[in-house]
Amino acid sequence: MEREYINIDIIEESGKLYKNALMDTVESRIPNTPYKSCHAADLLELPNGDLLCCWFAGTDEGNADVSIVLSRLNAGSSVWTDPVKVSDDPTRSEQNPSLFLTPEGYIWIMYTAQTARTPETETGFNLQYTAEIRRKISKDNGYTWGQTEVMFNRPGSFCRQKIQILSNGRYIFGNWICFSDDSRNGSDITVMQISDDKGKSWREVSVPKSQGRVHANVIETEPGKLTALFRSRFADFIYLSKSEDNGENWSEPIRTELPNNNSSISAIKLKSGAIGLVYNPVSFNEDTTRTVWPDQRCPVTLAISEDGGMTWPYRRIVELGEGFCGKWNDINNGRYEYPVMMQDNIGKIHVAYSWGNLKFGKRKCIKYVCVDEKWIRGDEFSFGAENDPSMPCRR
Repeated sequence: MEREYINIDIIEESGKLYKNALMDTVESRIPNTPYKSCHAADLLELPNGDLLCCWFAGTDEGNADVSIVLSRLNAGSSVWTDPVKVSDDPTRSEQNPSLFLTPEGYIWIMYTAQTARTPETETGFNLQYTAEIRRKISKDNGYTWGQTEVMFNRPGSFCRQKIQILSNGRYIFGNWICFSDDSRNGSDITVMQISDDKGKSWREVSVPKSQGRVHANVIETEPGKLTALFRSRFADFIYLSKSEDNGENWSEPIRTELPNNNSSISAIKLKSGAIGLVYNPVSFNEDTTRTVWPDQRCPVTLAISEDGGMTWPYRRIVELGEGFCGKWNDINNGRYEYPVMMQDNIGKIHVAYSWGNLKFGKRKCIKYVCVDEKWIRGDEFSFGAENDPSMPCRR
């Protein structure tokens, strides 16, 4: 008699939480219907226990139909909702959203908006040099959104990580600037936007010698002392810069021991005081005069540093991909890219990234995974019997 097998495809984009027994994780494939492509997720926990996940969706990055969408995992629920469109400028490709919860309880969604490509547009490598950074505000936990505001109109302004509030109340927002040249974004530079009046006004601080180091993740390790971790346009390593004065001045970014493939990374300060990071642990170049865009974006790894980002002794793969790792066949993996991580108020670590394998196509949906710090460190791990089994990653 022919055996019957459960087809894993039945969970494709269902939004339902499920337990991955092999990895000891809770996971979900968040719906992206009806959009063809999705990318650049961000996560936010609300005071009522809801989780929000936003990303950009449409036919393809850079097209006019690419907009910001939002899904919700309500407290007590085990299913992510279908995405709801938040932005829709028919002349712009709206990308790279991040969610910021203000002390007053308002949600800001920050995102880029670049001139959309058309058949008549001479794009060169891309049109990121036309981008500006916009904002929408929700006062009802993300159910409705106010008018669109332009926050940073310097041409080429781009963002990825969320605004951080420092211990002195300062807001700091890592940006980078793209230019119209033939460097394929290798000339991008990082700037920090600083506000001392809760976002009413901003001033720009440059990170010295940051060409090609972008996607700054800002972490306050001690009061006034900041660490920033960067993606590298040269597909070599993750870079690190420090500030000792609340972000007024920054050191030149230096290479860390962690590889980078010119894809986004995400770093946060954990409740333990360590730095947590999620990234693709692969690199393809050591020549920092050459911009490299490898296709390989697999696997996805979580890492922990206890010395401000200098060393990373704890690392664990959270997305295995198809398992190819040889020099000539690692390209056979799907792309699992642009991960983001967040820690909630009870210590669970939530991760989301663009998911797509060779069967379904790249950037098919957003993959969500929940673990905790013990899981990364290799300690005995359990979600705990106190958790509702229908909602294994939330209390």
